[in-house]
Order: sequence, then structure tokens, then C-alpha cells
Amino acid sequence: MTLTWVRTHDWDAQAWRSRSLCRDSNPDLFFPIGATGLAVDQIEAAKEICAVCEVSAECLEFALATNQEAGIWGGTTEEERRVLRKDWADKERAAS
Repeated sequence: MTLTWVRTHDWDAQAWRSRSLCRDSNPDLFFPIGATGLAVDQIEAAKEICAVCEVSAECLEFALATNQEAGIWGGTTEEERRVLRKDWADKERAAS
């Protein structure tokens, strides 16, 4: 099953991206190569930033809605979002 994004939100309406803490962080933290070695440290560092970011919920919703497969979004890894995506998509369909 492929998720399709129906643009029901204006993702920039509240300029959440401009308030994200990752905006002023090293992008390599949020797009580590792999899931072992140095990448583990990068993932942990990115998640620490997300944990205190005021827009992490908006970031995660955006990542789920737009099927972001790479990187750390809203404090989640690619694998974590795959697990979340099915429940999120089911709830979105039920709400329509």
C-alpha cells in the first residue's frame, strides 16, 4: 500500500519549520548513514534535540503525511515511523 498525500493542511501556515530546533543544528545528525556505529550517536543526538523542540509533533505529523522515509523527524527514526504510519493512516482514513 502506498500512502498518498492529500494536502488538507497548509504545513507552513504557522511557520513551524522556522521554529524547529533542528534548523540551527548540523543536518548530518538528522540524516545519519546507517543505524550502527557513529550513526547511533547521531540518532541519539538528533532525538535529544527533538525531545525539547516545541514543534516535534508538527514535524512528526508532516513526516507521516508526506511519507518521509529518510532521517529523523519528530524524534522518530525511519523504522519507528514505519510502525506509526499504519496506525496514523488508519486514523486519517477514519476521520475523512
